[in-house]
Amino acid sequence: MPKESGRKVVATNRKARHDYHILDTYEAGIALMGTEVKSLREGHASMVDGFCTFYNDELWMEGIHIPEYHQGSWTNHAARRRRKLLLHRDELTKISHKIRESGFTIVPLQLYFLDGRAKVEIGVARGKKEYDKRQTLREQQDKREALRVMRERNRR
Repeated sequence: MPKESGRKVVATNRKARHDYHILDTYEAGIALMGTEVKSLREGHASMVDGFCTFYNDELWMEGIHIPEYHQGSWTNHAARRRRKLLLHRDELTKISHKIRESGFTIVPLQLYFLDGRAKVEIGVARGKKEYDKRQTLREQQDKREALRVMRERNRR
Protein backbone atom coordinates (compact mmCIF):
# COMPACT_ATOMS: atom_id res chain seq x y z
CA MET A 1 0.00 0.00 0.00
CA PRO A 2 1.59 3.33 -1.02
CA LYS A 3 2.30 6.01 1.54
CA GLU A 4 0.00 8.99 1.74
CA SER A 5 1.59 12.15 0.48
CA GLY A 6 0.64 15.67 1.40
CA ARG A 7 -1.12 17.12 4.38
CA LYS A 8 -4.49 15.79 5.53
CA VAL A 9 -5.98 18.06 8.19
CA VAL A 10 -7.93 16.24 10.92
CA ALA A 11 -8.83 19.09 13.29
CA THR A 12 -8.19 22.81 13.68
CA ASN A 13 -8.40 25.00 16.74
CA ARG A 14 -10.23 28.01 15.32
CA LYS A 15 -10.80 29.45 18.78
CA ALA A 16 -7.03 29.76 19.33
CA ARG A 17 -6.63 32.26 16.48
CA HIS A 18 -9.55 34.24 17.88
CA ASP A 19 -8.32 34.30 21.50
CA TYR A 20 -4.55 34.66 20.96
CA HIS A 21 -1.95 36.58 18.95
CA ILE A 22 0.13 33.75 17.44
CA LEU A 23 3.80 34.80 17.42
CA ASP A 24 5.70 31.64 16.37
CA THR A 25 4.54 28.28 15.06
CA TYR A 26 6.26 24.91 15.29
CA GLU A 27 5.51 21.48 13.86
CA ALA A 28 5.71 18.64 16.37
CA GLY A 29 5.17 14.91 16.22
CA ILE A 30 2.82 13.24 18.69
CA ALA A 31 3.40 10.04 20.65
CA LEU A 32 0.10 8.18 20.11
CA MET A 33 -1.32 4.74 20.75
CA GLY A 34 -2.54 2.62 17.84
CA THR A 35 -6.24 3.15 18.53
CA GLU A 36 -5.68 6.92 18.67
CA VAL A 37 -4.14 6.88 15.20
CA LYS A 38 -7.06 4.84 13.85
CA SER A 39 -9.56 7.23 15.40
CA LEU A 40 -7.69 10.22 13.93
CA ARG A 41 -7.63 8.62 10.48
CA GLU A 42 -11.43 8.52 10.66
CA GLY A 43 -11.35 12.26 11.30
CA HIS A 44 -12.44 12.28 14.93
CA ALA A 45 -10.76 14.88 17.17
CA SER A 46 -11.59 18.06 19.06
CA MET A 47 -9.00 20.69 19.94
CA VAL A 48 -11.23 23.28 21.63
CA ASP A 49 -9.81 22.95 25.16
CA GLY A 50 -6.27 22.06 24.12
CA PHE A 51 -3.14 23.49 25.71
CA CYS A 52 0.52 22.54 26.11
CA THR A 53 2.68 22.42 29.23
CA PHE A 54 6.23 21.49 30.19
CA TYR A 55 6.89 18.55 32.54
CA ASN A 56 10.48 17.43 33.19
CA ASP A 57 11.80 19.44 30.20
CA GLU A 58 9.35 17.70 27.86
CA LEU A 59 6.39 19.29 26.12
CA TRP A 60 2.99 17.66 26.69
CA MET A 61 -0.36 18.38 25.06
CA GLU A 62 -3.48 18.19 27.23
CA GLY A 63 -7.19 18.74 26.75
CA ILE A 64 -7.33 17.33 23.22
CA HIS A 65 -10.25 14.95 22.81
CA ILE A 66 -9.60 11.95 20.57
CA PRO A 67 -12.59 9.64 21.00
CA GLU A 68 -12.15 5.93 21.49
CA TYR A 69 -11.82 3.85 18.34
CA HIS A 70 -15.23 2.30 17.70
CA GLN A 71 -13.79 -1.13 16.82
CA GLY A 72 -11.27 -1.10 19.66
CA SER A 73 -11.53 -3.52 22.54
CA TRP A 74 -9.94 -3.39 25.98
CA THR A 75 -6.82 -1.88 24.34
CA ASN A 76 -8.65 1.40 23.68
CA HIS A 77 -7.10 4.63 24.92
CA ALA A 78 -8.46 7.26 27.30
CA ALA A 79 -10.11 10.02 25.28
CA ARG A 80 -8.56 12.97 27.16
CA ARG A 81 -5.14 11.74 28.17
CA ARG A 82 -1.89 13.71 28.19
CA ARG A 83 0.12 13.21 24.98
CA LYS A 84 3.84 13.81 24.55
CA LEU A 85 4.97 16.14 21.77
CA LEU A 86 8.13 15.25 19.88
CA LEU A 87 10.41 18.21 19.12
CA HIS A 88 14.15 18.74 18.77
CA ARG A 89 15.94 19.77 21.96
CA ASP A 90 16.87 23.23 20.58
CA GLU A 91 13.23 23.90 19.67
CA LEU A 92 12.16 22.91 23.18
CA THR A 93 14.66 25.30 24.75
CA LYS A 94 13.54 28.17 22.48
CA ILE A 95 9.91 27.57 23.39
CA SER A 96 10.61 27.25 27.10
CA HIS A 97 12.57 30.54 27.12
CA LYS A 98 9.73 32.31 25.31
CA ILE A 99 6.98 31.16 27.65
CA ARG A 100 8.95 32.16 30.74
CA GLU A 101 8.03 35.73 29.83
CA SER A 102 4.73 36.76 31.34
CA GLY A 103 1.62 36.42 29.23
CA PHE A 104 2.92 33.79 26.80
CA THR A 105 1.43 30.34 26.38
CA ILE A 106 1.56 27.40 23.97
CA VAL A 107 -1.60 26.44 22.11
CA PRO A 108 -2.19 23.64 19.58
CA LEU A 109 -3.44 25.09 16.30
CA GLN A 110 -3.92 22.18 13.91
CA LEU A 111 -3.80 18.39 13.98
CA TYR A 112 -2.93 16.67 10.68
CA PHE A 113 -1.22 13.78 8.93
CA LEU A 114 1.93 14.54 6.95
CA ASP A 115 3.17 11.65 4.84
CA GLY A 116 1.25 9.22 7.04
CA ARG A 117 2.53 10.56 10.38
CA ALA A 118 0.42 12.43 12.91
CA LYS A 119 1.66 15.97 13.49
CA VAL A 120 0.43 18.97 15.43
CA GLU A 121 1.10 22.63 14.70
CA ILE A 122 1.65 24.50 17.95
CA GLY A 123 1.96 28.22 18.44
CA VAL A 124 3.63 30.41 21.01
CA ALA A 125 0.93 32.95 21.72
CA ARG A 126 -0.09 35.90 23.83
CA GLY A 127 -3.70 36.34 24.90
CA LYS A 128 -5.82 39.00 23.21
CA LYS A 129 -7.70 41.62 25.14
CA GLU A 130 -11.45 42.00 24.57
CA TYR A 131 -11.02 45.12 22.44
CA ASP A 132 -8.48 43.28 20.25
CA LYS A 133 -11.04 40.56 19.59
CA ARG A 134 -13.69 43.13 18.65
CA GLN A 135 -11.24 44.95 16.38
CA THR A 136 -10.33 41.69 14.61
CA LEU A 137 -14.02 40.89 14.05
CA ARG A 138 -14.63 44.40 12.74
CA GLU A 139 -11.73 44.08 10.27
CA GLN A 140 -13.03 40.72 9.02
CA GLN A 141 -16.51 42.17 8.52
CA ASP A 142 -15.06 45.16 6.63
CA LYS A 143 -13.10 42.83 4.33
CA ARG A 144 -16.21 40.75 3.63
CA GLU A 145 -18.24 43.88 2.94
CA ALA A 146 -15.59 45.23 0.55
CA LEU A 147 -15.47 41.90 -1.33
CA ARG A 148 -19.26 41.86 -1.58
CA VAL A 149 -19.32 45.40 -3.00
CA MET A 150 -16.58 44.54 -5.50
CA ARG A 151 -18.49 41.45 -6.65
CA GLU A 152 -21.65 43.48 -7.13
CA ARG A 153 -19.71 46.12 -9.05
CA ASN A 154 -18.14 43.48 -11.32
CA ARG A 155 -21.53 41.92 -12.11
CA ARG A 156 -22.80 45.13 -13.70
